[in-house]
This record gives sequence, structure tokens and C-alpha cells, in this order.
Amino acid sequence: MDEQHGLIVMQASGRLPALPLVLMKAGPGARNHQAIIRAMSVSLRKVLVIPNAGIAPAGPLAEEFSQALNGLGMESVIEAYDFEHPGKLPQVQGFDLLVALGGDGTLLRAGHLAAAAGIPVLGVQAGHLGFLVELGRENWRAMLPRLAQGDYKVEKRLMLSATLVREGSDLQTWDVINEVVISRGRAIRPIEVRVDLSEGYFTSYIADGLIVATATGSTAYALAVGGPILPPELRNMLLIPVAPHLALDRAVVLAEGASVILRSRAEHEVVLSVDGMQPVSVLPSDRVRVHANPNSLQMLRFGPPNYFYRGLAEMVMRNPALRMVENDD
Repeated sequence: MDEQHGLIVMQASGRLPALPLVLMKAGPGARNHQAIIRAMSVSLRKVLVIPNAGIAPAGPLAEEFSQALNGLGMESVIEAYDFEHPGKLPQVQGFDLLVALGGDGTLLRAGHLAAAAGIPVLGVQAGHLGFLVELGRENWRAMLPRLAQGDYKVEKRLMLSATLVREGSDLQTWDVINEVVISRGRAIRPIEVRVDLSEGYFTSYIADGLIVATATGSTAYALAVGGPILPPELRNMLLIPVAPHLALDRAVVLAEGASVILRSRAEHEVVLSVDGMQPVSVLPSDRVRVHANPNSLQMLRFGPPNYFYRGLAEMVMRNPALRMVENDD
């Protein structure tokens, strides 16, 4: 028990050093949440279909998808968008649902737009990696009648808000679906990152970087560096260092509602990146403030309650992210 900060620290002992630390506020202070996954009965009348313009199959698939929606009595609008070379953002307000055609990257970018508008997003596979997307090319037609009938669920996932503070002023703020990463730049040398929680100083890391992830992000970069997999409905932040040196090397799951302040120190470049977007430079006097976002990512789902674990197991078995296999020249 950490009396100073009112935290309970739970750590597995023995031969499982990769298990996370879990920080929870002592006592009944933690707020109880309503069910994160809720059934929907409201019909969706107006749908925005956004194919990723950088993925060739997405355009023709969008046309088929839109025609099928129209045939079921829904109004649909197609607006292709190149998420890798962004320009004027699509107008999302006024729609009941955003359908993103691409891969997981497309869904994440579209999720930022949908969350800001307060509408759910449905992912349809047209790209390479599709763990987060709900529908594939082989089953989307069979699922559309359920969409028209309101036979689906909306999964509300925690988002974060990250703000770069410079000289006491907020320089830039981002909505975060996966993770915030503060890391070294081009120099192959570690940086020092100090972490303060809302209760006070927590620890400092010497590492290549530090990831602050959501439950959604726990299966992304955080997983790649040995972090735990969090259920998608969990509303907790995850801290995990990248290649730590003589520092806390375990992942830390923070209490629900926690806020984090990050400060870095290095004699070389330090950068900040949100959800894999273009990094920005961080100065020694800068601070990065991270806390829960008032918006949530609302993901439309048709699958059974165990879809997350079943899909994760299948993804690990076949690893569709691999592009170089045995028979490649």
C-alpha cells in the first residue's frame, strides 16, 4: 500500500516478470460505469461511406456497399478520402453512422471523425490488416439486413486527450484512440521521461520511449513491446516503456480516471506521436498532459460477446501483418 498517494499496487511475483503492475485507488472512490456495450434499437437512416482513396479495392467496394444500403431503405453518401495524404476533412455532422472501408489504420483515422461527431463507426475490410474492423468482404452483405433492423450493438471505448504544453500554454491537443508515444528521435540514444500522476510523482524512466495506451491501443504498439492485452471495455490507461534501461520494466495499468503528466530530458531530439501520426518535437521545458477524453469511440458490432478474444487468437495464429513469407523472392 502506498500511503502517500493512496494507491494499491498489485504485482505478480515468481517467474512472470512481464505481468503488469495495476494501480487502483484505495477504497470506494473509483467511479462505477454503466455497461460499455449496449444494444441499439434506433434505425440508422443516413450513412456516410468513406473508402480509403489510397486502397484500390476500397472504391468499388464502397459503391457496392452504398447500393446495398439504399436497397434496404437507408440513405448513403460516398466520400473517398486519402488518410495518408489528408486534405479537407469529410463533413460528418448530420449522419447517423460512418462506414470506413480499408484496414485498421483507416478505421482509426475515421474513428477520430466519428467520435468528434458523436456517431458510431463501422469498419469494413478492404485493406491489409483488419483486427478492429467488423465486416469482411465475405460477410458484409449478409449483415446489412441486421443493420437496417437495428440488430447490433455499439461498443463504447475509452479515448484519451493529449496536450503539448509549452511555456505554460497549450500548444496542441489531440484526440487519442490507440496511444500517445514520447520517444527518442533519430539519435539511437535513450531519453529520460518523468511521469507524474494526479496524486503526485510516480517514477522516471531511462528508455527509448514511453507509451500511454488505451485498452484499444493495448493490442497495437504496446503489445509489440510486451504489454498486456486489455479488454476493449476497460477504461484504464496503460503505461509501458520502450526498451527501458535500469528502470521499471513492467507495464502499469492506471486507475480509471487517472491523469498523467510527462516530461522529458535529453541532449538530443525527443518527439511526440499520437496514433502513429506525424511526430512533433518536444522541448526540454515542455510537458505532455494526458487524461480521459469526454468523447468515446463508438464501434458498431454484430459479433458474439467473445468476438474480441476469438478474433485475437485467430490474428495471432495467422499474423496478416506479415508481408514476407517463405515463398517470396
